[in-house]
Amino acid sequence: MKAAIYQAFAGPLTINTVPDPEPPAKGVVIAVRATGLCRSDWHGWMGHDPDIRLPHVPGHELAGVIEAVGLEVTRWKAGDRVTLPFVCGCGACPQCNSGNQQVCDHQFQPGFTHWGSFAEYVAIDYADANLVHLPDELDFVTAASLGCRFVTSFRAIVDQGQLKPGQWLAVHGCGGVGLSAIMIARALDARVIAIDIDDHKLEFASKIGADVTINASDTDSVIDGVKAESSGGVHVSIDALGSSVTCANSIGGLRKRGKHIQVGLMVGSDRSPEVPMDRVIAEELEILGSHGMQAHRYPELLDMIGSGDLRPELLIGNRISLEDSIAALPNMDKFENVGITVIDRF
Repeated sequence: MKAAIYQAFAGPLTINTVPDPEPPAKGVVIAVRATGLCRSDWHGWMGHDPDIRLPHVPGHELAGVIEAVGLEVTRWKAGDRVTLPFVCGCGACPQCNSGNQQVCDHQFQPGFTHWGSFAEYVAIDYADANLVHLPDELDFVTAASLGCRFVTSFRAIVDQGQLKPGQWLAVHGCGGVGLSAIMIARALDARVIAIDIDDHKLEFASKIGADVTINASDTDSVIDGVKAESSGGVHVSIDALGSSVTCANSIGGLRKRGKHIQVGLMVGSDRSPEVPMDRVIAEELEILGSHGMQAHRYPELLDMIGSGDLRPELLIGNRISLEDSIAALPNMDKFENVGITVIDRF
């Protein structure tokens, strides 16, 4: 099969011919029809993920058709249209048994713990616990765009943040995660403040439902701006970028008993940001993480898409080929594109 592969962290990617994968006994091989290009892939390419072993094929936001099935798989067959969470569970540990496969004790992640979906085929273990059936009316590109960004935002806002109609949400960073969060919040009839440093992204945020936009580079205080627009602070705030600055601004803009949700990855010098614990205690703030979404939570999301309440296809920016990915992945740190880039030609 063809695959995009790198031999060294921050080194060049090339298109190589490599052996087709075989299905594990409890797993499947999926013929990839579309796969998202995500900044998490860039973090992996940079060497920020200790699980990656070289050489490596990235890619974790995928949709496709089952090509081959392992002997112990009971729920799936060749020809089924599927997607899956980017954090996969073993299906047997205490976390999985409690329904929290997103923090499985033995979790694996395509594109990180093993070769991913920047390829014609990808092998996925524990298929019965991790695969999600795709409705016939949902195309592969849209399904792949759900990937880690849309589903992570869905869990962050719906399950972790428990955002309610009429409440205020602040979204710090209007990349794929942030734009997904805005769209989901509007579907919940919440009010949204979008924060970024790019006017073009903020304009798009307004088009998909943000009530207020703040350009962080044009204001003296993001925190003061958020509090002014939300009459004293937001109920829920999400750091969709992942930096000490956006994390601090997200916590700072909360009202009493508000919830900060950290989704953006924190690496390097941002790995351990300062948190104002005195305020967390005095105002009963909640500091939450959100790490993917379980396969069993997809039906609610897919129902909202099927009803038209959510239109994730609006977030699809560029559609590129596998060959295009070898230049596109190293440029993810430039934040040049609006929306989600999807590889749909192999």
